[in-house]
This record gives sequence, structure tokens and C-alpha cells, in this order.
Amino acid sequence: MATNVGIRNTAHTVAPATAGILTGVNEPIIRDAAAAELDVTTLYDILRLRVDVFVVEQECAYPELDGRDLEPGARQLWAESSGEIVATLRMLDDGRAVRIGRVATAAGARSSGLAGRLMQRALELAGDREAVLEAQSYLQGWYERFGFVRVGEEYVEDGIPHVPMRRSA
Repeated sequence: MATNVGIRNTAHTVAPATAGILTGVNEPIIRDAAAAELDVTTLYDILRLRVDVFVVEQECAYPELDGRDLEPGARQLWAESSGEIVATLRMLDDGRAVRIGRVATAAGARSSGLAGRLMQRALELAGDREAVLEAQSYLQGWYERFGFVRVGEEYVEDGIPHVPMRRSA
């Protein structure tokens, strides 16, 4: 069953960039679960948000449904506000490291700190394990705030510059 980890935003005002999705609603709740533990609607909404951001908005035709969401060690993390999923990320077990990816926030919820709250929770779940990710290059500084460092050369994937990053255990 999905777990409510009790992380709540204490801010009482919503930044203008979040107008629409978060205005006048309950504070977002951070949740996490394995895909097999999710009800169909929640899993669908997580995948729909990822497709909306990566495939539609960023115009990247790629196989979003890559099979990794169903791996035994995979976890979905998401922020839910008034029953709507407004941000998500995926954690994968890559052996000695945890792989973080598919970090996405709905357009109306950006700049609200939700992606940061999800990242903090992912790193809590990672515990003393190393964490790796492939960051879109323009977000390198954002990931550095969480202790990630660039570990390789920039490359282009699906028309978007990326950099490999790692956070030591």
C-alpha cells in the first residue's frame, strides 16, 4: 500500500507560478510505493504526468514505458494535491546505486518546491546508498543542491543536453 510519509509544506501562500493547480487546496502530500502496490488510477496518473511533461511538452518521442517501473526494486514517489498528482519521480535499484529519474512537475505546480521535496524523500529512502541520475543540463545546479556532482561529459539524448551525476553514499 502507498505510504504517506508525513512531509507537508508549511507555507500558507502559493507562488504565482503555481496558480491554478495548487491555489486554495490542501497542502500537497508526498507519497511513495512500488508500482505493484498502486491502484490503477494512481499509476495511470503518474504515467500520464510523465508523458505530458517529457513526451508532449518537451516534444521527445521516446519509450516512456520502458519496463523499469515494474522492476521489484522500483519505487514511485509523487506529490498529491486535492486528489491530483502534481509532481513525481522514479527510483530504481541499480545494484550498488539507486537511480533517480523521471522527475516531473505539472506546469501549474512548478516553482512550488514539490520536486525538491520529492528529491529529499528519495534521498531519505536511498539511505547510505550511492545515488545516480542523468540530469537535463540546465538542471545541473538544481541537482547540485542535493549533493550531486557531475561525473562525465555532456551528451544529447532525445534532442536535450544531459549530464551524468552522482551523489556519494
